[in-house]
Amino acid sequence: MRRGCGNDTVAGMSQSGASGGARPRDPAPPIAAARFDRPALEVARNLIGATLVVRGAGGVIVETEAYGPDDPASHSFRGVRRANAAMFGPPGRAYVYRSHGVHLCLNVVCARGHAVLLRAIAPTLGVAHMQARRGARWALRDLCSGPGRLGQALGIGPGDDGAPFDRPGFGLFAAPAPVAVVAGPRIGISRATERPWRFGLAGSRFVSRRFPGPLPD
Repeated sequence: MRRGCGNDTVAGMSQSGASGGARPRDPAPPIAAARFDRPALEVARNLIGATLVVRGAGGVIVETEAYGPDDPASHSFRGVRRANAAMFGPPGRAYVYRSHGVHLCLNVVCARGHAVLLRAIAPTLGVAHMQARRGARWALRDLCSGPGRLGQALGIGPGDDGAPFDRPGFGLFAAPAPVAVVAGPRIGISRATERPWRFGLAGSRFVSRRFPGPLPD
């Protein structure tokens, strides 16, 4: 699916919100939970260009990955367990897991057993707060490029697992205009590596790794 014209900003975003100097407001009504009740492959594409807000910090989603129950690389592949229960719960909620025993990663639950990993955002809201969590040495382009960095910058915790994305201060908001989407293989997995289920905002400098080519029709 191709969508026209990409950039790393949200129309109407104030400079005070981008700098973290003022309390930012949610950009619009959040995406309804029912919109996520679809395969992760569809949602992962559609979330590119959307805005993620977590307790006053966030930005434009520039990179995602799709995972589903028939996917050997997915946490849901072997069925419901205590750790992945959120993936089998209501759509439009968070699934949080710890990667390598260290990094907390944020996902969006879609249809049953489906989830979208949020890999990177272009920071636009509460940047000062995110820099404080990650350390001042990180350049803006590296602040949220990668799921572990993203989780740390946004202050994601185990308590966010199962949280709905339509509550105040914790939401996903549709892109204000169409964007161009690219695709490529997923990163950091050892199974189903051939599937081009990683999606990104074309031309974004905030993705965790460059994409090999355009999204196939």
